[in-house]
Amino acid sequence: MQPHPELPQAFADLGLEVSILRAIHAIDYAEPTEIQKQVIPLILQGKDIFGQARTGTGKTGAFALPILQMIDLEQRLQAIVLAPTRELAAQVVGEFRRYAKYLDVNCVPVYGGTSIKAQVHQLGRRPHVVVGTPGRILDLMGRRVLNLDTIRVAVLDEVDRMLDIGFRDDIKRILGAIRHRHQTVFVSATIDDQIKHLAAQFMHDQVDVNVSGDKLTVDEVRQDFCTVDPWDKARLLKMLLKEMKPKLAIVFCNTKHAARKLAKRLHAAGVEAKEIHGDLVQRKRERVMERFRRHRIPVLVATDLASRGIDVHEISHIINYDVPQDSEVYIHRIGRTARMGAVGRAITFVTREEGKELTAIEMLINQQISPLEIPGFEPSPPPRDGREAPSTQPATAAADAPAGPVAPAEKPPVEPSAARPRTLGGKFPVPRRFRRR
Repeated sequence: MQPHPELPQAFADLGLEVSILRAIHAIDYAEPTEIQKQVIPLILQGKDIFGQARTGTGKTGAFALPILQMIDLEQRLQAIVLAPTRELAAQVVGEFRRYAKYLDVNCVPVYGGTSIKAQVHQLGRRPHVVVGTPGRILDLMGRRVLNLDTIRVAVLDEVDRMLDIGFRDDIKRILGAIRHRHQTVFVSATIDDQIKHLAAQFMHDQVDVNVSGDKLTVDEVRQDFCTVDPWDKARLLKMLLKEMKPKLAIVFCNTKHAARKLAKRLHAAGVEAKEIHGDLVQRKRERVMERFRRHRIPVLVATDLASRGIDVHEISHIINYDVPQDSEVYIHRIGRTARMGAVGRAITFVTREEGKELTAIEMLINQQISPLEIPGFEPSPPPRDGREAPSTQPATAAADAPAGPVAPAEKPPVEPSAARPRTLGGKFPVPRRFRRR
């Protein structure tokens, strides 16, 4: 096949047609990634595929590009893609639409947190591709507005993550509802016996494609750690952001409460930061992500719910404000940077009690993480009240105070009439006759 000279010949050699090559050229892709080189021709041949590749290596394009070429525009729903999170589902739909720029393919996202009536309306417009989370897809199937009888290709994106968060039974119900012969494609960053068993139930003569290699993290990510006390984390983060001036950064916390609190602290310190986690309504999550993609928010404070749903190629820094409780989560977090061959930086805050967790991560990735010191940062003593420690810089008032011991100021006497009435606690007020009038 000889496309127009300006179109990417390397993608044409995989069997992709001109309309899709034009879209690839428009987004400035010249060379396919390794997973794309191997998976695209196999899907075009009608094979069931189990593709394993590291995060950030172009897995979405590996299945989206051939599916778009196989779509019959005269027929209704032909492909369904399951994703573990709303963010990833929205992201996959965005990729499908970018690749379908010169095709009249209708791709619809369905996930929770948004109006189900609007999604029902979109499904009534005869989409060719549906991308969604398992829970919402089952809901729409139960309402009889989503029928899988015409599905030709079913894709499970980030299978390991879907199983981690308890979607196994939902996946089995959805795939079991496709009763005729179809292609099944699994893509994942990691693989275990549970995933293999699931694949064996729903695949026929599958072709395994593993381009993950021996290393679980990409070489382009520089990985460091900072030893810090819990009460000093926020202060260290502010200094780190000021020192490194990241283009785009994601700061990962282990809990929604921690993400909320940290985003407020950063905002109060003059850092343009926003939080993203499961408690945010979907419309706000989408608005925050859109502003982050447009570089209007340089710092995103996120929980692990979002760690698989963020695919922004320009992310320069990943900061693990909290060490992840599962070592494999570390891999998925830092995979948000160094996308598609770019260079990235990952920094993890480690307390003195978290040495075992750091060692477990190093053993998993089979490499040593280097210690990092931020210029000017000095540890502060623990605060007595549990709040963030004060600055170690000397206060002006303290410098001007007279030397030597200072007698404590006398408390002004309390007038009897000003004394507050005694109570038995807020829940049990004193009898009326003892109250002041």
